[in-house]
Amino acid sequence: MRIVAQDLTYTYNAKSPFASQALCGVTLTIEEGEFFGIIGHTGSGKSTFVQHLNALIRLTGGSLKVGEYDLADKKCNFLELRSKVGMVFQYPEYQLFAETVEKDVMFGLKNFAKDMKEEEMKAAVREALEIVDLNYAEIKDKSPFELSGGQKRRVAIAGVIVTKPEVLILDEPAAGLDPLGKKEVMQLLHAIHGKWCKTIVIVSHDMDEISENCTRAAVFADGKVVMEGKPHELFKKGATLVSLGLDVPVTAKICMLLKERGIEIDTDFSTEDFTAKVLALYRRSKEGIC
Repeated sequence: MRIVAQDLTYTYNAKSPFASQALCGVTLTIEEGEFFGIIGHTGSGKSTFVQHLNALIRLTGGSLKVGEYDLADKKCNFLELRSKVGMVFQYPEYQLFAETVEKDVMFGLKNFAKDMKEEEMKAAVREALEIVDLNYAEIKDKSPFELSGGQKRRVAIAGVIVTKPEVLILDEPAAGLDPLGKKEVMQLLHAIHGKWCKTIVIVSHDMDEISENCTRAAVFADGKVVMEGKPHELFKKGATLVSLGLDVPVTAKICMLLKERGIEIDTDFSTEDFTAKVLALYRRSKEGIC
């Protein structure tokens, strides 16, 4: 499903003394199959934008098409849209509520696939739990509140992907996790991207996360898209990102410091590529080539 937004605008508390414009003419295209990043500081409009994508926030200005769904059309089937555009909010484990893991994951199916038989639902739940690397037989009858933090997050993600959405949107998917937990979550998302959801969109403050994982990204500021492109293209403009109140990956920071000393490294800013380029530069310097 291709996502096309044109001049998208949105104001909270419109026509009141507390009106606050969150989106100011956002134009952005996300192609089917991308692992797309949304970057921006608090209040930049990024969360408001992604909540438009499955009509959690209804369109009030501009145009937005998600695949065949025109969200400006009052006849748009929003229930069907939400089954195909899944949304995982920040700290999704806090949204678990059912008596058992199976019932929690099944909740979305009961809303979106009301004609599905009980056995078919159980099979779908099993499949969703297994794709997030959880053992269905061991976990299905447990209370979600008995699980570890990492397991809770996986169950919450399973509860969204159980409908097999074509687009999966995640707000700060690795928030609050230690480095190993972050790595595991991102590996999980890549597995889902390859086998389950065609397009993944992540909202993140973590520039290393964007650099290491995304095919393209957009930078939001003051309700607008101010930059977009492949991560290595964006992070070459590190000074501009810093001026917008954003951070840059550790690799980009090092490159900026090296550039001040007359050393330039052509890298995509991923840890693997950066390390290889630095080692190659070191070997050349030892051999007297540079």
